[in-house]
Amino acid sequence: MNKHRRFWALWGWPIVMGVLSTTGLLTALVSDTWGDWWSWAALGVPVAVMGWYSWPRRSPATAHAVTSPTDASGTSGASPR
Repeated sequence: MNKHRRFWALWGWPIVMGVLSTTGLLTALVSDTWGDWWSWAALGVPVAVMGWYSWPRRSPATAHAVTSPTDASGTSGASPR
């Protein structure tokens, strides 16, 4: 049973995205009215998920970090060249 759980933990969402894409493409080819709505929704969900995960994010550790540390005199610690 542990192998079964690991399989769905790894492949569950990719299978769902594949089924959505397949049904959306087939419905867009062969159906009208309600099929147009389903194809837009079924093809839009995987695109939205890809957009969500490809959006650049800053890690929490760097979100609050100071960009250029300065010493007491107000200058950066780098030596001049």
